[in-house]
Amino acid sequence: MNKVVEPEVNGGDSVGFYMEFYGFRERPFTLVPDPDFLFWSAQHRRAYSVLEFGILSRAPITLVTGGVGCGKTTLLRELLRQFGSRVTVGLISNAQGGRGELIQWVLNSLSVPFDANAGYVPLFQKLQDYLIDEYAAGRRVVLIFDEAQNLSAESLEELRMLTNINSGKDEVIQLVLVGQPELRDMVLKPSLRQLAQRIAASFHLMPLDEEAVIELIAHRLKAAGGTGQEITEPAARMVHRVTHGVPRLVNQLCDMALLYGWSMDNHHVDEGVVQSVLDDGVFFAAQIAAEEEKLK
Repeated sequence: MNKVVEPEVNGGDSVGFYMEFYGFRERPFTLVPDPDFLFWSAQHRRAYSVLEFGILSRAPITLVTGGVGCGKTTLLRELLRQFGSRVTVGLISNAQGGRGELIQWVLNSLSVPFDANAGYVPLFQKLQDYLIDEYAAGRRVVLIFDEAQNLSAESLEELRMLTNINSGKDEVIQLVLVGQPELRDMVLKPSLRQLAQRIAASFHLMPLDEEAVIELIAHRLKAAGGTGQEITEPAARMVHRVTHGVPRLVNQLCDMALLYGWSMDNHHVDEGVVQSVLDDGVFFAAQIAAEEEKLK
């Protein structure tokens, strides 16, 4: 790198120095899930349609799975933005624990006060009373479990039991389970057959193909105020090869490539710039992938 990198304050952004160089209003490739930068690839659009269908059709359970960094959390944020004012939503992330603890996670997500020393039955009754009160007020409750692969089989079965609160055609609670591929494997086990039978809608997110990665990069560049051509198409194809189409890794590599392009006075990030990032070993995911290949 040719320039000495000294962080500047730009709205709290420690890499704001390349933004003026490229004419961006904000960083195109931050790792924070942001619905404003959501790229609607064909499969992300289908995944969101499944989530939306699950809510609107009053499905007891909706399931969305995908690998790390494939965009699940970003889809959830968009779902919350669209439905947050229309239903009562409880968002539970990384819930763990055995019987009874899950009810506490749920009550906490709904801001329902409870006695932590109370037993399972009174906690369940408190939740049931809350759900009925919400239903009487004309509101449905949607519980979203992010990183649901961390739940035990016992907890997943406990979630199924929550749907028993629904009676007839009156749904007072719906569940959305979002997690990594192992969640899908868990649900398909014979011991959780009853849970699987209540999943009315499901989708599995895959990494993006090459053309989708090219479109993703151009989309985020434009959304940040650029032309969409700050990263060349050959460089974008190279990014796909290195990241295997995982959106989070695409963002990481592109962010660093723009930094390197700025340091080289290169207004267009080409394959040479991306290769410099890889050669310097600053894109850690590439090193991990290389080690995994050695172990195969």
